[in-house]
Amino acid sequence: MNNLKVALLQLLPETNLCDNLNKGLEYCRKAKDMGADIALFPEMWSIGYDIPENVDELKARALSADSEFVSSFGKLAKELNMAIGITFLEKYDPLPRNTLCLFDRFGNKILTYAKVHTCDFDVECNLTPGDDFFVADLNTLQGNVKVGAMICYDREFPESARILMLKGAEIILVPNACPMEINRISQLRARAYENMVGIATVNYPIGHPNCNGHSTAFDGMAYRPSEKGSRDTRIIEAGEREGIYIADFPIQEMREYRSREIHGNAYRRPQKYKLLISEHVEEPFIRENSRYGERG
Repeated sequence: MNNLKVALLQLLPETNLCDNLNKGLEYCRKAKDMGADIALFPEMWSIGYDIPENVDELKARALSADSEFVSSFGKLAKELNMAIGITFLEKYDPLPRNTLCLFDRFGNKILTYAKVHTCDFDVECNLTPGDDFFVADLNTLQGNVKVGAMICYDREFPESARILMLKGAEIILVPNACPMEINRISQLRARAYENMVGIATVNYPIGHPNCNGHSTAFDGMAYRPSEKGSRDTRIIEAGEREGIYIADFPIQEMREYRSREIHGNAYRRPQKYKLLISEHVEEPFIRENSRYGERG
């Protein structure tokens, strides 16, 4: 496997589920015409990340993972011979989840991931957080690749990408819905660098409230033997406009880099990290709306 092309679908949502379905299917076809191996949607595409504050309305807008909306992308993935990562508000008990389903090119659902780090300081306080991070073997026309996922705010916790790396991820897919500025983009660059993984992030374009495009991809390779010093790991950074942006990952080169460089799991000392799994929280980090931790 030499290269893997991920289509970042930086799209404005429509005003209803049916139109989001039709627009999503249309742009997946366009991504295939552009040579994509994977098409990836921004966060919660089914409702355009328009999360109702009313819990009853929230539940009413949620979809099951085998709904017609979700399964339509599975059928299209098989038709196009291309993987599709579709995002949606998932019907779940007791409250909906913020979910990504990845279909392979045969139309099989190989990964379902629900956002672990929900934004409990905002409207996502009414969502059920996911309970784990997952990695799947994805068969593409170019060959097999190990793919994981995290969603938006997950990016701000180094543990998210680290666990995915430890589970074997080579590429991490990141649906997003927030302003992508220098610090958030720097977080993604760091997650790719420190774990020696590729990271593909897709955001909503300008025109969607609180979003500004700037979808990005990083290959995680800080050095090349043929080049002096460190290099920019950024493959692509989109502008603010709606469009399809292709991130072309040099997978074979990334694998060779991972086999010799010092990051990732090469020299870690897990026995020294026990404090990381403590649930005790002290000031100044105590928050009244946090669901996590024993407060000091």
